[in-house]
Amino acid sequence: MGTFKRKSEREQRIDSISDSLGELRDGLTKSRLLKVGLIAGGLAGLTAGSAGISSLRRRNEGHDS
Repeated sequence: MGTFKRKSEREQRIDSISDSLGELRDGLTKSRLLKVGLIAGGLAGLTAGSAGISSLRRRNEGHDS
């Protein structure tokens, strides 16, 4: 029978993080990834559109003065 070796605090943290990442990965299905991608893409589009509109407004304000 082997001897029992207690893990250091650092090793315990690494194991805990690895377990958490494994559970997260297992919980992500293709449909969830697709939904997350669509939401992220939509937010990026809205942000870019808003920045574009702000840029046009600033440009037009400069010509009106």
